[in-house]
Order: sequence, then C-alpha cells, then structure tokens
Amino acid sequence: MPLPDRANQDKDDVSGLRLLGGGSLPRVSSGPSASLLEAFPNRYPHRPYVVSISFPEFTSLCPVTGQPDFGTISVEYVPDQWCVESKSFKLYMFAFRNHQSFMESITNTVLEDLVGVLCPAWCRVKGLFAPRGGTRIHVFAEEFKALPPEQDAAVRALVAAWRSEADPHRA
Repeated sequence: MPLPDRANQDKDDVSGLRLLGGGSLPRVSSGPSASLLEAFPNRYPHRPYVVSISFPEFTSLCPVTGQPDFGTISVEYVPDQWCVESKSFKLYMFAFRNHQSFMESITNTVLEDLVGVLCPAWCRVKGLFAPRGGTRIHVFAEEFKALPPEQDAAVRALVAAWRSEADPHRA
C-alpha cells in the first residue's frame, strides 16, 4: 500500500515568528517577560497530546543574598490552539539569569506566562532546583483550562497516563 503524499499537505504556519530563522534577538537583560515567548498554530488541536520541554541549565539569583540558584525547569503541556516556539522559550529562560526571585515565584511566573501566551488545555511547570545550603527545593505548579466535558475528560485521561509512566522521557 503506497504511503500518502504529505508533500502537498499544509505546512506549519511560521508567519508570526520573529526569532526563529535569524530575526533580531530581543534584550533578555531586562528580565523575564511573556513578550519573549512566541507561539505557532497547533496543527492538531483535535488530538490531545503532550509536549514536554526541559531546560537543564536554568539560573537565577536569590532575591535576598544575590547568590545564584541553579536548576532544571521542565514544562509539560497539552496544546489547544498554540504551541510554544523552542528558541523563544530558551531566550525566555535566559532572561531569568540576572533576575532575583524566589524559586516558588519563578515556577509560578513561568506557568502564568505560558498559560497567558498559549492558553493550553493543561500545563505543568516543574522547578527542580539544585541544593543550596543543604536544602533541595522542587516546586510544581499546574493549571487545567476549562473545557467542554468530553474534551476535558480526554485531556485529564491523557495527563493521568502521562503521569503514570515510570519515565515519560525514555523511549
């Protein structure tokens, strides 16, 4: 049986992206801002699926001491109409490098900014911070979008299945 001809199908819409492909880079030294995040249309809004992004080189500064904090920020989301563009996500994460904020605030800020830009069906942000002073802090924040009952059930079932995998990042 021949494979379908995908060459003539619609391509991903990248017309609204400024950064990917050599656009001028925004200044990230002024700190994190949702305006750094770019989104592109989800070509599969009819199908709930999980997108997982991990940024293992996260750094920020303690708001009291100015000492550096290191960690991994992981984002998992079920897109609705929009997906985050990865280069803009990377630049957004870089913007925290000289930003002074508590780990709890950082994790919730990332969630709020992503929800504000993407309006995903579900989003969870995990701030997995390296120990400092003998104390390890992990912060988890999530939000479900209000959806029609049938769609909500499908998204929640997908999220439950995703969470039940021993290591969802392994093949």
